[in-house]
Amino acid sequence: MNKKVCGILGAIAVLALSGLTLLAWVWLQPLPLPTQPYLLTVPKGAALNQVAATLTRDGVLRHPWQLTLPARAQGQAAAIKAGRYRFEGEVSVTALLQQLVDGVTVPIVVTITEGSTFADLRQLLRDHPDIVNTILDVPDAQILQTIGTLETLAEGLFFPETYYIAAGSDDLVVLKTAYQMLQARLNDAWAKRQEGLPLTSPYEALILASIVEKETGIASDRPLVASVFINRLRIGMRLQADPTVIYGMGARFDGKLRRRDLEADTPYNTYTRAGLPPTPIALVSQASLDAVLQPPSTKYLYFVSRNDGSGSSEFSETLDKHNRAVARYILKRRQS
Repeated sequence: MNKKVCGILGAIAVLALSGLTLLAWVWLQPLPLPTQPYLLTVPKGAALNQVAATLTRDGVLRHPWQLTLPARAQGQAAAIKAGRYRFEGEVSVTALLQQLVDGVTVPIVVTITEGSTFADLRQLLRDHPDIVNTILDVPDAQILQTIGTLETLAEGLFFPETYYIAAGSDDLVVLKTAYQMLQARLNDAWAKRQEGLPLTSPYEALILASIVEKETGIASDRPLVASVFINRLRIGMRLQADPTVIYGMGARFDGKLRRRDLEADTPYNTYTRAGLPPTPIALVSQASLDAVLQPPSTKYLYFVSRNDGSGSSEFSETLDKHNRAVARYILKRRQS
C-alpha cells in the first residue's frame, strides 16, 4: 500500500472518529425542552419515526435522526414503549431514549368520588384525556361480564378512590381495579361486622352503606346516621330516605323533591316500600361501610338537617322530639 492510499485511509479514519465523537457529544447534550416539565405521549403501536417526528415538531430535537440513529445503532428501534412520559431538568438524547425503552411512564391518575353513581363513573372515564375508551358504550351487564363477575347490576360495585394506572391503559383496566378493590374492602368489612345486625349479606350492607353515604352531611354524623337506619330495620320501620327516592326518579328529578314524589311508588321509594332498595344508590366510602357494619348503639330513629351550613343533623329518639326538631330547623318555628 503506497503512502498516498495510507494517507487517505488515515484521513477517513480521523474523520470517522471525529464524526462519532461529535455524535456522542450531541447525544449527551441537554435538549431544549419546550416546557418544564415536558410531557410526551407515545401512542400504542407508534413507530420510532413517529416519535422522532413528534419530538422534532415540539422543538426538542432539531432533526429526527438525533433519536433514530442511536436507537437503530443500539438495536432499540422497536423497543420504545407506549405511554405518557415526563421529562424535566437537563435531559439528553441518550437519557430520553433510555426512558422510552425502559417504559418509565407517568401513571394516569383517576379519582373516583364517593357518593357518585356508576353513570358518573362512566362519564368520568369517557371524558378522561388519557384513558382509552373501549367498553363504555355497552350495557352495564356486558361491562360486568367482561370484568369477570356474574353480577348484572353495576351500581355501587366500584370503590371510590384515587387510582394510579399505567399509562396507555383503557377504561376496562380502571373498572377492574375499582371493582376488585370494592370486593376486597366489602368482604373485609363484612368479616369484621358487629354481631346481630339486621343485614343478611355483604350486598345488603353495601346497599345500606350507599344510603348512609348520600344521607351524611358531615363525617362525624355518619355513625349516627347508620345507627338510625339499623334501628329502623330492626323494628321493621320504613327507612324513608330521600336519596333513594331521588335515585329511583332518575332523570325526572329536577333538583326539588315534592310530596307527590314521596308518594309515587318505585322499587327505590323507601317511603312506600319496607326494607332496603334493590341495589345501592351510589359508590360508597370505607367510612360508610364501617359505619353500617360497626354502628354505635343508640336509640335514635330520626334525624333532620340543622340547616346551619355545617351539614350536621339533629338526632331524635321519638317522633315528638323529631317533629320539634323539624319545626326548629326546617320550619324555622320556635317550640311553643
